Amino acid sequence: MKIVFYVAAAVMIAVALVALLLPLIREGRRSGRPRSAFVLILVIALALPLATASLYLLVGTPIALDGVAHQAGKSITMQEAVAQLRAHLAEKPDDIQAWMLLAQTSSMLHHSAEAHDAYDHILKLDANNPDAMVGWAETDALVSKNHVIGERARKLLKQAVLLQPDSQRGLWLLGVSDFQRADYRDAAATWRLLQKQLEPGSEVAKAVAGQITLADARASGAPAEASTTATATAPQGATLEVQVSLAPALKAKLRPADTLFVFARAEHGPPMPLAVAKLDAGRLPVTVTLSDAMAMTPALKLSSATKVFVGARISHSGEPTAQPGDLEGNAGVVAVDRKTPIEIRIDKVH
Repeated sequence: MKIVFYVAAAVMIAVALVALLLPLIREGRRSGRPRSAFVLILVIALALPLATASLYLLVGTPIALDGVAHQAGKSITMQEAVAQLRAHLAEKPDDIQAWMLLAQTSSMLHHSAEAHDAYDHILKLDANNPDAMVGWAETDALVSKNHVIGERARKLLKQAVLLQPDSQRGLWLLGVSDFQRADYRDAAATWRLLQKQLEPGSEVAKAVAGQITLADARASGAPAEASTTATATAPQGATLEVQVSLAPALKAKLRPADTLFVFARAEHGPPMPLAVAKLDAGRLPVTVTLSDAMAMTPALKLSSATKVFVGARISHSGEPTAQPGDLEGNAGVVAVDRKTPIEIRIDKVH
């Protein structure tokens, strides 16, 4: 029974991954995306089957599915099995192993909202469950509009890797969070902890090494001293020069620890920025060169779009997502191949 369960689980995972990855790879090839984009996708995808397999090995044939795979010698569908698992949880809502199985299965089926809810139930029953912390953080990013790892998710990831330092998925996601916040040194340091746990020379280790190299390059790209110009490392692919200033009427609202984010996102597409720069707001006015080297992920970069919305935000919290009281400005939608500077005046309060 256990062997059949493991094999069935492996087959379902394989089918899910093929369904997920093939469209991405085909689209990537059509658009001329680099091989590194596909490697990164595989790195992220590996987290799910590894975590799911670990869960199955931990709990064996789950009590919630005892007799479910075969009832009176008759096979049933995955949907029916999940329905019976939910029925079991309705009777025994404190069964953490069953909630974990539901969360992992929902993730495998790409039902992120249901997985998120299941992880939330686990954390209510066991607030110090590192697997649930990592799962909640991952699914929370998937269900959010901009797919950014939020503050609660970040706190859970930090707590999870403290409780379980060998949590590879936790370390990966925490590094992603650092990278999204443009804290590139922290991202590289976190991924180095992950790198130590990987088999040297493996494809996953190579992909993580590539991300570390990218984070290191970003970290060393900003000028050491304050000046009126901020640039990244040697620009790659598409570039946009953005001149940012602050309206005199809002200068009184500027705080010493404020952070300036300058970003470009696709005119039509995901809200995640295709390029983002993070600077000390006290350096205004500044000129920033947005480029492919400033993408949050290799698969979504400036050159992957023809037109982008370009904006700037002064964040009082230091978070890239807009908060009440932040100061904003934008240049609207511009062509990615534009050669003349783009002017933005920050003149609004969020």
